[in-house]
Amino acid sequence: MPASLCLIIATFLWGSSFIALKYAIAIYDPALVIFLRMLTTLVMALCLWRYVIRFKYHQGDWKYLMGMSLAEPCLYFLFEGHAMEYTSASQAGVIVSCLPIIVALLAFFMLKEYISKAIVIGFTFCIGGSTLLTLMSPSSEQAPNPLLGNFLELMAMVCAAFYTISVKHLVARYSPLTLIALQGFSGSLFFAPFLLFIDLPSENQHDLGALLSILYLGSCVTLGGYGLYNYAISKVSVLTAAAYSNLIPIFTLILSAIILGEVLSLSQWLSIGVVFVGVMISQRHQELVVDIDNADVVDGNLSAETNNRNSVPEAKESNG
Repeated sequence: MPASLCLIIATFLWGSSFIALKYAIAIYDPALVIFLRMLTTLVMALCLWRYVIRFKYHQGDWKYLMGMSLAEPCLYFLFEGHAMEYTSASQAGVIVSCLPIIVALLAFFMLKEYISKAIVIGFTFCIGGSTLLTLMSPSSEQAPNPLLGNFLELMAMVCAAFYTISVKHLVARYSPLTLIALQGFSGSLFFAPFLLFIDLPSENQHDLGALLSILYLGSCVTLGGYGLYNYAISKVSVLTAAAYSNLIPIFTLILSAIILGEVLSLSQWLSIGVVFVGVMISQRHQELVVDIDNADVVDGNLSAETNNRNSVPEAKESNG
């Protein structure tokens, strides 16, 4: 399957996750929802054990594996689960637009990749637009505290960006299912103690729709979405993969309107526009990188040709 198609399907699944998560935490505590989601992922990954064990461990990989697991699912789902208590699914989806720029910044510091003015300007627009969206969003039934909720979602994006960088380093030696199984294990282990501090629902308090939402999150979104994303990131650069996250808010807004009936005001739409302007500006970064790479290739070819031409007379002189 082409990497681009994998990324489109993955972003659609992630866009729908805000809807499912919003519905599930309306019935159950976020800690219980995330624990059951991770447990579902782990059980399904164990059913595919022969694919899970396909990896080649290299010395020092434990640092990246531990960092990846801590960033996502542990801290990511902790931030996002509580973010959905305070903000709407549509607003949270818009915050995801900042992910490509955060990935670019982390790639600069961790991988020493080139960073341009377009990234800096785009990052400023995205953060400004996200802040404006938060300030322009009044408290409502869907978003009782958008300031806190949107901040928590932004912290979740920082974790997602770190996860992307870590996966790019590991995916050449570890199958996508191996990394997902590790996510399911670490997530289940991390969130299990939280169950000691919450009131667990009784048998007559369960909701079929919420349980199906959790099953969908653990199977389709985590196992399916992350599986496709991890496969795609082995074929393309981290910035290209992160750029597809711009589709997440679009899918989220559409699904929020259709399923949850969320309606955004004009000021909120303007704030979203500012975010997308920042994202569009930041995309100039990839074009600049391609131009630089092409220039290096051309210069390299010209240098090689020059050396070849200069070497011909020398060879003749030496033969003579």
